[in-house]
Amino acid sequence: MTDYEPMMDPAGVERIRWWHERALAEGAALAVSEPVRTFDYLGLTLVIPAEVQPIFPVSHLLGEAVLAEARPGERVLDMGTGSGVNGILAATKGAQVVAVDVNPYALESARANAERNAVADRVDVRESDVFAAVDGEFDLIVFDPPYRWFAPRDVRERAWTDENYRAMTEFFAQARRHLTPTGRMLIAFGTSGDIAYLRHLMAANGFNAAVVASLAGDRDGVPVEYFTFRVTPETHTASG
Repeated sequence: MTDYEPMMDPAGVERIRWWHERALAEGAALAVSEPVRTFDYLGLTLVIPAEVQPIFPVSHLLGEAVLAEARPGERVLDMGTGSGVNGILAATKGAQVVAVDVNPYALESARANAERNAVADRVDVRESDVFAAVDGEFDLIVFDPPYRWFAPRDVRERAWTDENYRAMTEFFAQARRHLTPTGRMLIAFGTSGDIAYLRHLMAANGFNAAVVASLAGDRDGVPVEYFTFRVTPETHTASG
């Protein structure tokens, strides 16, 4: 467990908690009416059960960055793969992918979606808590972490939350040793999470971050913004 404390005022914490509870309630209702959903997304067909994070209207910010960044023959890690979406996108560009998650429903969904999109031979789906079952170095690491730091109450909520940002904190502490000398990362996050803490983790662990995609919006009259960051160790700037 981390010593995480929100890097925002109490009003911001309560607002995010309210957004979280409302989204969970809406998701629970949808899970009853549509326990399994099919998405056509960036050329893929994805079948996603209610226990796995779906495709959101802002998902393309990361997905399009993966398509632009992944290269044939590279070794790619899709951390917290969920439905397998970003690993599958990288595989369509010719990359060899390791896709990891702790959610058994996500692992099943990712394997089935890799088969469905004809890239199963290039996507190795594994159960792993952060880097626990990950070996070696990668040219590209993709991570779309849960935005919320609350304790999950069931498997479905676990797709949305990372208690005290334990997994995200461990990820940045360990990521450098899993990057090749010219490796880089793509990280998605938004201001409906504690984005100040994300920025703190990147800086504290010696990473530079550049915004490669963003989208501004409004939620209950409050401005929100979503980002994809291209992240590299401070000791080098990845070419490309």
